[in-house]
Amino acid sequence: MTVTYTARVANARFGGFSKLLLLWRGSIYKLLWRELLCFLGLYMALSAAYRFVLTEEQKRYFEKLVLYCDRYASLIPVSFVLGFYVTLVVHRWWNQYLSMPLTDALMCVVVGTVHGRDERGRLYRRTLMRYAGLSGVLILRSVSTAVFKRFPTIDHVVEAGFMTREERKKFENLNSSYNKYWVPCVWFCNLAAQARREGRIRDNGAFKLLLEELNVFRSKCGMLFHYDWISVPLVYTQVVTIAVYSYFLACLIGRQFLDPAQGYKDHDLDLCVPIFTLLQFFFYAGWLKVAEQLINPFGEDDDDFETNFLIDRCFQVSMLAVDEMYDDLAMLEKDLYWDAAEARAPYTAATAFLMQQPSFQGSTFDITLAKEDMQFQRQDGLDAPPNEAHGDFLQRLLPVGASMGTGGLLGRRVSLLRRKNSYVSEESMAASCACAGAPDGAVPECGCEGPLLDLGQPEPESEPPTGPESPTPVPAPRTPAEPFTVVPLPGTRGPAPPWLPSPIGEEEESLA
Repeated sequence: MTVTYTARVANARFGGFSKLLLLWRGSIYKLLWRELLCFLGLYMALSAAYRFVLTEEQKRYFEKLVLYCDRYASLIPVSFVLGFYVTLVVHRWWNQYLSMPLTDALMCVVVGTVHGRDERGRLYRRTLMRYAGLSGVLILRSVSTAVFKRFPTIDHVVEAGFMTREERKKFENLNSSYNKYWVPCVWFCNLAAQARREGRIRDNGAFKLLLEELNVFRSKCGMLFHYDWISVPLVYTQVVTIAVYSYFLACLIGRQFLDPAQGYKDHDLDLCVPIFTLLQFFFYAGWLKVAEQLINPFGEDDDDFETNFLIDRCFQVSMLAVDEMYDDLAMLEKDLYWDAAEARAPYTAATAFLMQQPSFQGSTFDITLAKEDMQFQRQDGLDAPPNEAHGDFLQRLLPVGASMGTGGLLGRRVSLLRRKNSYVSEESMAASCACAGAPDGAVPECGCEGPLLDLGQPEPESEPPTGPESPTPVPAPRTPAEPFTVVPLPGTRGPAPPWLPSPIGEEEESLA
């Protein structure tokens, strides 16, 4: 049975863990006392032989052996190897518990998807959960010694009520040499499909949900089987065991107290019992015992999983859920806080102080800033007109030599980009300009010399050019039988309206 001490350490207090040191069941003393007595007995036997049996010449040789063992015993990486090994075993131990096939989620899906208050509907639900429990019993019987002792044969499983005699015949008639824990899951699927055909499961969505939950249950059964099959590599376990045993075998000799009269370094004190060596043995050997106990939690140690308890609990709870509790609802009533704007459950006198504590809003709600640090700051270029800010942006993108050389082709193209991108901003700013209210013929104060664009009036047509070149003729529509004719491009284009900036391509042609 699992040793539970959670209530003893619910609150941290002075010497809180000291109360656990006197517990015997599941303790390190119960696991290690035999090895500790064996180590201490061998140590005392060597110490007595050194003091009372060996001759003076033999004592000198034994002292050299002690110094040699003490010097090189530290080369064995006990803490490094043992630490990684125990971490691996503890992680594996907890994952095995998470893979236990519990039926809680499956029974909730069954009671919500398989309908019918009659005897046949009740039979469907109970049989489905019995198949799930049977699959769990079969897999736990394969990996747990405690469950196997409870159900040593299939006859015991039949007599316990997990399987009928007809089902046992079908189970044994399956010709397979592998573990057949999955067979009840297939029975579950077949029975669920039959219930869907009869309308007990009302739609395919509910049927899909039921099979998905069963697949989760079956995958956990499979994980237990794989954990039992694939162990921690044997070489790793052997390396750790050899490292611990060889280290303390060297300590049996290397930690002996020598005669202080010989003047050996760090041997000024002569004691009979090696206190710190025993503590070191207690820690390292105890660490190895922890891994030995947790590497297979399906045995009968004090801290192994209570598999028989889990079988009984899951079977009873699942039958209650799908049978007696099916469609069993209390009368709907308004709750106690029906008309309350802010519902809050009461506190007892022992917990009333919690009502005075403010609710947590976030870790940054306690930060305070100075008034000047809370003022927004504009970014560079936002205070200037949009066209200037854009020009500064272009200047920053170009190299220094290219931006400074305004007389070159690249500098003129930059100026053309500024003109093109500033067109929209200029027209949007014209409405707020001071020249909007100036009389006709007067020079506006804002410096605008051209007429404003009136969006409500049609665009004025540009006057034909007065130069020596004639405008481009418009070709007549071509019939399908006529061949293509090449029309020569004009030399120059007509002048654009004063309010329309010149296209970049036209300026580039003039620059060329």
